[in-house]
Amino acid sequence: MPIFNGKQDVVFEEDDLPYEEEIIRNPYSVKCWMRYIEHKQNAPKSVLNMIYERALKELPGSYKLWYNYLRERRKQIKGKCITDPVYEEVNNCHERALVFMHKMPRIWLDYCQFIVSQCKITRSRRTFDRALRALPITQHPRIWPLYLKFARKLPLPETAIRVYRRYLKLSPENAEEYIDYLHSVGRLDEAAVRLAAVVNDEGFVSKEGKSNYQLWHELCDLISKNPDKVTSLNVGAIIRGGLTRFTDQLGRLWCSMADYYIRSGHFEKARDVYEEAIQTVVTVRDFTQVFDSYAQFEESMIAAKMETTSEMGQEDDDDIDLELRLARFEQLITRRPLLLNSVLLRQNPHNVHEWHKRVKLYDGIPRQIINTYTEAVQTVDAVKATGKPHSLWVSFARFYEENEQLDDARTIFEKATKVNYKQVDDLAAVWCEYGEMELRHENYDQALRILRKATAIPARKAEYFDSSEPVQNRVYKSLKVWSMLADLEESLGTFQSTKSVYDRIIDLRIATPQIIISYAMFLEEHTYFEESFKAYERGIALFRWPNVYDIWNTYLTKFIDRYGGKKLERARDLFEQALDGCPPKFAKTIYLLYAKLEEEYGLARHAMAVYERSTQAVETEERHLMFNIYIKRAAEIYGVTHTRPIYQKAIEVLPDEHARDMCLRFADMESKLGEIDRARAIYSFCSQMCDPRMTANFWQTWKEFEIRHGNEDTIREMLRIKRSVQATYNTQVNFMSSQMLKATTSTTVSDLAPGQSDIDDMKMLEQKAQQLAAEAEQDKPKLKDKILFVRSDTSRSELAELAKQANPDEIDIDDDEEDGDGDGEPDEVQLEQKSVPTAVFGGLKDD
Repeated sequence: MPIFNGKQDVVFEEDDLPYEEEIIRNPYSVKCWMRYIEHKQNAPKSVLNMIYERALKELPGSYKLWYNYLRERRKQIKGKCITDPVYEEVNNCHERALVFMHKMPRIWLDYCQFIVSQCKITRSRRTFDRALRALPITQHPRIWPLYLKFARKLPLPETAIRVYRRYLKLSPENAEEYIDYLHSVGRLDEAAVRLAAVVNDEGFVSKEGKSNYQLWHELCDLISKNPDKVTSLNVGAIIRGGLTRFTDQLGRLWCSMADYYIRSGHFEKARDVYEEAIQTVVTVRDFTQVFDSYAQFEESMIAAKMETTSEMGQEDDDDIDLELRLARFEQLITRRPLLLNSVLLRQNPHNVHEWHKRVKLYDGIPRQIINTYTEAVQTVDAVKATGKPHSLWVSFARFYEENEQLDDARTIFEKATKVNYKQVDDLAAVWCEYGEMELRHENYDQALRILRKATAIPARKAEYFDSSEPVQNRVYKSLKVWSMLADLEESLGTFQSTKSVYDRIIDLRIATPQIIISYAMFLEEHTYFEESFKAYERGIALFRWPNVYDIWNTYLTKFIDRYGGKKLERARDLFEQALDGCPPKFAKTIYLLYAKLEEEYGLARHAMAVYERSTQAVETEERHLMFNIYIKRAAEIYGVTHTRPIYQKAIEVLPDEHARDMCLRFADMESKLGEIDRARAIYSFCSQMCDPRMTANFWQTWKEFEIRHGNEDTIREMLRIKRSVQATYNTQVNFMSSQMLKATTSTTVSDLAPGQSDIDDMKMLEQKAQQLAAEAEQDKPKLKDKILFVRSDTSRSELAELAKQANPDEIDIDDDEEDGDGDGEPDEVQLEQKSVPTAVFGGLKDD
């Protein structure tokens, strides 16, 4: 075994000779030494250390050799007691390495970590400091984490604090880490100072993702909850600075400031802070936070006082203090609605509704009510107001009126009329309330004077909706004021003054149909009938449809009631004028009134002409009703036979649904008149618009008709027509789809969710169309069989029996008689599309 001991010679083994020779040849080759060291890895520690020492003597600047050597030395003493002298030898080895490797951070890190593991605090601190001095500043981030970790584990925080202070000079962005450490060791004063510096640094970016407000809130919590430990900061100034910066979080900041004074024992100062807070916050949320905290503080003060009193015994001074605190708390709770109202008014001082609520809160305190109203009318800007600003003036004046101070109420109203409101209606409401107040106190002349003053034409006229002009110049066109003046003139004034008021309203072109009708009624009450009719005509000239409808309706009714048939031509001219341009929606009433006039005072044929015109002039939905009225009146005047052309025209112009009803009524009338052939022709024509599957009622009616009045041939003809019509509708797939959809939608659409019915309707329509198309293709070859089926299954005896039931005197049918045209097949009735029914009713002229 080789030995290296001072001046002793080195003993080599036989396997070492090649490496020694190579080293002799290349003593400065790191690779040679590393191969030799690798070869001797299993050799004793002293031999391996001797080879490292020889290599480093030749190559003292080799980082690789030093790094491996130091790692080997640390490995050799692993697990030994830290008091063993070999640790010092390894430390010396590291020191020798640092003579040459002082710029290598890895060597420093290993050495520092090795020293720390030996629990040598001072030497470790100095080694870290030497490393920071030796290494360039770009390598310091590799040293600081280990240094800080070492410092945080020290029993006394002073060293760590000093280390952190030095560290933050290099990395100020890590201030949050230092603040957290200060929290953990109880150095809250310095933590607050550091946190305040962070908050004031606008360029600071939190590594934990905290916003500036969150940092500020942490600072407020820190200084408010630890007033005895934070002495280097002005807490009041800091929190007030936050109040100016974070206006959306005022409640929490105010509570923090009050909490600071409470924990400091300055209770009166805390109350002052709470009072200031509830007098300055502008949101309900902030007010709620402050008020709840304030109430909780007062409750805790009462509870503490009661506890102290119970422990020390009852004393007079304590009783007085407790009662004082209870009274203070009770007053605070009582003031809450008023304080909340103040918050809302600070938020929007132009909120009229909140001013009214404030007045109600002072109910029973006249002085406060007057002050509130005065402040309200001075504060609220009529242009910016939320609500009706004139209501404040009106309520203010009514307050004086209720307290029998009419002169003060008049003063308020006079001032209210000079306010520049946003809307003319506001000023008009003030004038009307002013007049109504005088009326309530029976000052009728004063009320008339007020309203006449309000409606006086100003020196500078302006249009009603001209917002560039003040409302005082536009109120003379307010219908509200004019209407009240007209009512007062009718009640208190003369006929001429009232008439002049209505004339001025019409001249100003602000009248409504109701004003026109009221004017005409007023003239009629004073027996000025022609003047009232002229008023109606003036109103008709002002308005168009549909606004003129009420005027025409009233005018025509009054004219007929007045003159009846005395001025028939004039009445006819009025009706024609009313009907000229009349929309279909309003034509029904006027036509009925016109027809009634002709029936009572004119000619019947003129009335029938009016009814006929009405069937074309009214809306489509009302034509059926007008035809019914037309038929009824024609039957009463001329008889039922005169209704035939009316029925024919109704069937022609009405939709199928109403046309079927007309056909049934027409056929019933003809059958009652004994015109069986006519009725049968009507049924035959109507069948073209009656699908047997959708209109079973029609076919049942026809069947009953044929049973009563027909025979075998007519019944067979009806059955053939029914099959033919059904076949026609079977081939009209789209029509059938829409009909079936119409029948089923009413039962299914209610079960659908909103927004789903349209989509489901389309799907259902497509499915029904496909299904009916397939059925139509299958039924095509069977159509003839169905007709034959009716013929074969319905035997002659059965048909004869049906005929006998209808007509017992009829002769029996010959068995040899052929059906149809003799070809053995039933004739299908080819139905024409619905058209002018004269082709069907051509042979139905009156005998």
